[in-house]
Amino acid sequence: MEVFVARQPIFDVRMNLLGYELLFRSGIDNFFDSKIDGDYATKKVVANSFLVIGLDKVTKGKRAFVNFTRKHLLSAAPLSIPGSKLGIEILESVEPDDEVVDACRGLKQSGYLIVLDDFVFHEKYEHILKLADIIKIDFSLTNSDDRRLIFSRVNNKDVKFLAEKVETNEQFQEALDLGYTYFQGYFFSKPTIVSGRDIPANKLNYIRIIQEVNNPDADFEKIEKVVKRDVSLSYKLLRFINSVFFSHSVKVESIKHALVLLGIGEVKKWINILALTAIGFDKTEELITVALIRAKFCEFIAPRIGQESRESDFFMMGLFSVLDALIDRPLEEILSELPISEDITCALTGEQNTFHEVYNLALFYEKGNWEKTTECAQGLNIEEKDLPGFFYRSIEWAHEAIYA
Repeated sequence: MEVFVARQPIFDVRMNLLGYELLFRSGIDNFFDSKIDGDYATKKVVANSFLVIGLDKVTKGKRAFVNFTRKHLLSAAPLSIPGSKLGIEILESVEPDDEVVDACRGLKQSGYLIVLDDFVFHEKYEHILKLADIIKIDFSLTNSDDRRLIFSRVNNKDVKFLAEKVETNEQFQEALDLGYTYFQGYFFSKPTIVSGRDIPANKLNYIRIIQEVNNPDADFEKIEKVVKRDVSLSYKLLRFINSVFFSHSVKVESIKHALVLLGIGEVKKWINILALTAIGFDKTEELITVALIRAKFCEFIAPRIGQESRESDFFMMGLFSVLDALIDRPLEEILSELPISEDITCALTGEQNTFHEVYNLALFYEKGNWEKTTECAQGLNIEEKDLPGFFYRSIEWAHEAIYA
């Protein structure tokens, strides 16, 4: 069965993860069919995300936010899912008549979050507004005045506002100033660029480690010395290798043993992951999760396009795609200081090459942009039906890597 679903994180003001909006499409052939039934789409996203794939894989236990049609609201379809696991998003196309309001009242009493999506104020929403837990305002379709005005027009002191499609730090700061509680978009992966900003000493140390282990001349002996210089890194690397995640029957007790057992390429990968995690200690954990998912997804793609020998390079491309957000410096500036493949640097700075095409594929799938996903897959001559499996396996791997 083909199951297409992406997820977009939702954060609170402290960058804690509230949950994920699930973005769905039932298959390749139906994307361009404007006659697809919304009831069918809602049914499939709920069934596939919660039953076929499993919520533990898709959201790791966090709340899922799903669009519901009028039919599914009235049929009490969500009741098969615990209220603590689901936020019910009601699109502006759903007429808020008495039946819909009564259905929402019952669902709210059962513990579900009632979310008004793409909200634009109108008097007809008077009664459903009293039940709403969250109101989503699309920052790509509204101006600053509209975003401010909505607070005075909504007469519900308990409702929280969610800024949706926030793509820049400026928009994020505006939303904070206005009093928005939740945020959705890609602002969190873009840093505030401050000219000449110094890298903190603790982050600089790990940048140097990344530089050394990725040097083309790095061998077992050099890498062992690099790792041993940092007690914390040595401990974490050995802990990872001895975790259940690796399933080794023999305990690994030294860095040299780890290098021999896993090989230089795999150890480099894990040192980069651990160093990147250390660099991002003061950032949202979801940022590291995004980097790991992209990295693994790109690694899965490599052999499908005849690049088996460069799987590690595709992995590093995804991993380093968030360095600007972790260090608060322009990505191009950071990459110029790292001894990594020119293909990776070109791809992450926007130059067209095969790496850039794979990176775009990862980004489009991540955002649920199915039209662009299809274009990229066709351009790379990849079977689009394989992508969901790659994505879910990447999510699972990323969470195992973080919590191992």
